Amino acid sequence: MTTVNRQIVLAARPEGLPKPSDFQLVETAVPELTGGQFLVKTNYLSVDPYMRGRISEAKSYAESVQIGQVMVGGTVGTVVGYWGWQEYAISDGQGIERFDTSLAPMSTALGVLGMPGMTAYFGLLEIGKPKPGETVFVSGAAGAVGSLVGQIAKIKGCRVVGSAGSQPKVNYLTGELGFDAAFNYKEVKDYDAKLQEVCPNGIDVYFDNVGGSLTDAVFTQINVGARIVICGQIDQYNATRPPRGPRLFWHLIVKQARAEGFLVFQFAGRFREGQQQMAQWIKEGKVKYQETIVDGLAYAPAAFIGLFHGENVGKQLVRVSG
Repeated sequence: MTTVNRQIVLAARPEGLPKPSDFQLVETAVPELTGGQFLVKTNYLSVDPYMRGRISEAKSYAESVQIGQVMVGGTVGTVVGYWGWQEYAISDGQGIERFDTSLAPMSTALGVLGMPGMTAYFGLLEIGKPKPGETVFVSGAAGAVGSLVGQIAKIKGCRVVGSAGSQPKVNYLTGELGFDAAFNYKEVKDYDAKLQEVCPNGIDVYFDNVGGSLTDAVFTQINVGARIVICGQIDQYNATRPPRGPRLFWHLIVKQARAEGFLVFQFAGRFREGQQQMAQWIKEGKVKYQETIVDGLAYAPAAFIGLFHGENVGKQLVRVSG
């Protein structure tokens, strides 16, 4: 058995956008196994925008990572667990799930068949409740969650529009993934006008991964009975002070609409259902996925920081071992 474990630990609390110096690669000894324990070797680890909140001191739905503690995150090896950014982990089985690699490759346990896929599946279908013929707008549409939300909405017979941060991503959405329209939010000066152009019949379901001024504009374009699914607010994750903007909740009154936030874990008891359906759609060619993979544990912090610069398409992963 190996005796040395490499880990990425939190070295400092980030101020604004995280920096490489906020993380540290350390080597530790692998403890001796005791009864009922087993050693897990990491093949892939996940980097996700939500992790930004976990490394701040702000109160949230889960405890903050402490200075010197292993960086949190989903991982996959011979079994799936949540043992963070390290090469090896010892487990007694708590928090571990088996992943059926006959459904799809191992890496998808962290993407389309993992947390992002279940976020898209249950967030859209259980909270957004799309109906055939409705218009669904997705922000952050080229990411691990947004790209799947749009495809599921198409399966359900909706007109789907997305926003992304580059023209190649826009082309990916409308070409490869079948979105009806998409735009580069970095090049748009007037979000209200752009949304009227690409969503001429208004917006029935908004799947929000971004927040900020784009979401402000969406409020002005929602239809009667619209559903706003609040999944992420990446526009604010690195803010050093609370942002101020228009107070637009009155649109919910006028349009008798609903805005609801959620955590994917509230659907944990139904993950097997979601995985099987997503795997079936992949097999039928109805859902496509893309993975952006970097090699080496040491590059995990750079991959994480890259999320906030829009460097990934689809799911961002770090390959730790083959």
